[in-house]
Amino acid sequence: MAELAKEAGITVRTLRFYRERKLIPAPRREGRIAWYNEHHLARLRIIGDLLERGHTLGGIGELLAAFESGRAVGELLGLGSALVPPWSEETPVRLTPEELADHFSDDITPENLTTSLNIGYLAVDGDEFVHISRRLLDASTELVDKGVPLAAVLEAGRQVRAHADALADLFTNLIRTHVLADVLHRAPTDDPPTPQEVDHIAETIDKLRPISKGVVEAELSMAMDRRVRAEVEEWLRACGEAGGPGQ
Repeated sequence: MAELAKEAGITVRTLRFYRERKLIPAPRREGRIAWYNEHHLARLRIIGDLLERGHTLGGIGELLAAFESGRAVGELLGLGSALVPPWSEETPVRLTPEELADHFSDDITPENLTTSLNIGYLAVDGDEFVHISRRLLDASTELVDKGVPLAAVLEAGRQVRAHADALADLFTNLIRTHVLADVLHRAPTDDPPTPQEVDHIAETIDKLRPISKGVVEAELSMAMDRRVRAEVEEWLRACGEAGGPGQ
């Protein structure tokens, strides 16, 4: 045990704790001697990598248990699993009914509340509302302050959600088809993925995060440039036509 802990760069106490949590398999025993091998060392390195990425020991335990029970890769990669932490960096906001009214004033109608709940922007928790995102709440408040009706903001949000889902499908299909095809396209009779393959999938998905965000931000920025420029040119053209010659 001391040799394994030293090789893995952890303390014997930590190793014992991992064994108690059943994060590593039991060693092979010969009398009073416990023998560990490269499999144990690889498992410890995977645990260390996952901890560095922010996973909890409980989540790592669920992932390893899923792997050992031979569950499908799709289950291992489910958004609720320990393998893939949430991509979203949004912070939910708790609001009393009075605080919600402070944001949107007279636009807090039964119709708008129903739409917000259906979209998923709002949820009810006891006597309070929970907004899904501080950034979306601030953006909605700013748009309403600028004179955009809340109903129009919510409809725009619904459409943005649909386009965002389509973009997410595009990126995940791209990676699944061209980057992780060998790992993900397994027949039901194939052996389950190795810990190294699972780790490779997690690393690839994590690297996709900044790439996808960068592409979407760049394309949206350029699209806004094109659209705003076209709108301004159309407005100037209309002004020139209205003013007539010499104006």
